Amino acid sequence: MTGSGRTLLQMISFGVIGAAGFVVDTLVLYAALYSGLGLYAGRGVSYLAAVTFTWSLNRRYTFERRENIGPFGQWRRFALSQLSGAAINLGVYSALMRMSPYCASHPVIGVAAGSLMGMMINYVAARRYAFKQ
Repeated sequence: MTGSGRTLLQMISFGVIGAAGFVVDTLVLYAALYSGLGLYAGRGVSYLAAVTFTWSLNRRYTFERRENIGPFGQWRRFALSQLSGAAINLGVYSALMRMSPYCASHPVIGVAAGSLMGMMINYVAARRYAFKQ
């Protein structure tokens, strides 16, 4: 397969795994809210769960084995590589929670909007840093 074909497949895989990560993010957020955490602490917990989930699947399915570093080192690189997207993601979420009472009562809207806004930068960062050759 050509380089551009492989890149397209990686982007599709990253997007599908990101969609599954969105589900994990949302479920953990609602569980955190139910357990008494607020909109922001709950989102912090749910975001970490989603990053760990998506790292494990991207590591296995999206990016071929890259540098010879251990799983924790790679998770740390992945988590760091996702910080730019996380800033966008969480910024959009926070803005919607503050500006829209409807979104604050339906936080899944903020999770979805933030996830979409941060996804492309997250892909580039994961490919060039966390899973670099």
